[in-house]
Amino acid sequence: MTLTIDGRRIAYDDTGGAGVPLVLLHGFPLDRTVWDEQMPALAGTRVIRIDLRGCGESEPSDGPALMEALAGDVAGVLDALGVGRAALAGHSIGGYVALSFFRMFAERVAGLALIASHVAQDAGRDASADCAQRELAAGRDALAARLDSDGSMDAAVASYLPRYFAPQVYRERADLVERGRAMMQRQNPHGCAQLVRGMKERLDSHDLLGDVEVPALVLAGGADSYLGAETLRATAAAMRDAAFVLLEDAGHLPMWEAPAATAEALASFAQRARESS
Repeated sequence: MTLTIDGRRIAYDDTGGAGVPLVLLHGFPLDRTVWDEQMPALAGTRVIRIDLRGCGESEPSDGPALMEALAGDVAGVLDALGVGRAALAGHSIGGYVALSFFRMFAERVAGLALIASHVAQDAGRDASADCAQRELAAGRDALAARLDSDGSMDAAVASYLPRYFAPQVYRERADLVERGRAMMQRQNPHGCAQLVRGMKERLDSHDLLGDVEVPALVLAGGADSYLGAETLRATAAAMRDAAFVLLEDAGHLPMWEAPAATAEALASFAQRARESS
């Protein structure tokens, strides 16, 4: 399904139903189908999945896809569906969007989940960032330029795919790696270039953590090459009602690497959000 929000096509799925919905926001450079394996476990929850600009069936941004603009798209989808409050779960860049949504519309947030995502600003502006994050940030401008000039997703695949999974996945699950490659390749290169530029400009969100009084979830992969588990544990500890889930053998894509455990964590989070509303 699609909606036109501020003149731009935004795609989404909505399972329908009563109660507080769970909004799922995918990572980069992926789309809303990345959550497919979690859907059966969420059968008792209204789930709304949204394609970020330039991904899936959503149109790309005209300029840098700032997190605030992406959060505005989420608000536009919820408005069109008549949803006042929702629990938000974001993977990677989706977590940045969820945090931005909380900053802008805290009264509409019934729960906040970060899935392999963090609260720091871009590592290019954060001297305390670890090596992996600094390396990722240093290449943002070049990656965005390549995506635009090449008109293909090859540069993004080359940058992200070799580090997205835990090491054993590359040795034992070639099917997952190829599945990831196929999903990355089908995204809009110009739209993804604007997402890269938008990530570079995102705000630090540490200041929000003390204000998160709704049920929260921080899910970390023990083998995530981008984010340290202890950093994410500290993020959970800074929120009043956050569960921390560590999936030891998962990398940066726990929805595929540990689908059942990720689904269980999301289902528990959604239930807590419903019960507290």
